[in-house]
Amino acid sequence: MKSGFIPRLVPLALAALASLSATAADVTPAIPDVVGGGTPIVLVKDGFEGVEGPLPQLDGGLLFTNYQAGKVHRIAPDGTVSVWFEAPVGANALTRTMGGEIVATLNVSLAIAVIQPGVAPRVLVGNYNGTPFNRPNDLVADRRGNIYFTDTVPLTATASPVIPSALYQLTAKGKLIRIATDIARPNGVALSPDERTLYVANTSGDWIYAYKLGRNGEVKKRSDFARLVVPPPANGDTPGSGADGLAVDDKARLYVATTLGVQVLTDDGKPLGIIAMPKPPQNLAFSGPNKG
Repeated sequence: MKSGFIPRLVPLALAALASLSATAADVTPAIPDVVGGGTPIVLVKDGFEGVEGPLPQLDGGLLFTNYQAGKVHRIAPDGTVSVWFEAPVGANALTRTMGGEIVATLNVSLAIAVIQPGVAPRVLVGNYNGTPFNRPNDLVADRRGNIYFTDTVPLTATASPVIPSALYQLTAKGKLIRIATDIARPNGVALSPDERTLYVANTSGDWIYAYKLGRNGEVKKRSDFARLVVPPPANGDTPGSGADGLAVDDKARLYVATTLGVQVLTDDGKPLGIIAMPKPPQNLAFSGPNKG
């Protein structure tokens, strides 16, 4: 992740983050009611150390993290890019609460915290039963005040983890609940438009999981929501999907950043197509007017 790019698929205004620059020849296939065939992938800016966590702003702008450099950048509606937040805490994924606060996973400070320009992060939770997290990964906040997030053992870890990779819920009352420890590499999380379903990506597998949520956001039954397309076997091994960030549109379609590109699924998990990217995307978000 030496450099990063932020392509936009117009007119969908889908911002996706991946590793290297796009070329003028990169275009998308036709996916009915999603994107027209031949829609170009437009490079906004590259040269970042490691990009993640796209979050639309209410004015049509976009925040994203440059976590290896300890920065959060802002793309203004006119396309200009500036530094919005800077601190060596490893801000990775971003979400916005109903109160307008920006909450981040911090994969250096190993915490979930509120961040804002010029102020030290305000930690909401930094451990599970006294044990530090492995590497907080992705998160999403709902309208009820809950925050759902993943914590994943780094691939570079050499010692046995003290706690397993897991999916968590931080309730509106500040209680931390460990939802699951049986997802090999939990990564991206997203909510359905009615916030009654929580989607979770498994990077090392080929399934997207869906959790039913109760009226107050309590987690209920899990199901296998959709099986993703995976790359062909290499050296006799079947690779995982590489599923990373997730995004949901206003028709409850799910968009998944994977090794093969952005896989698009219906609200009941049926595949609609794959938006090929110049390099495997890491994360994605809808941005622009009326997309905040």
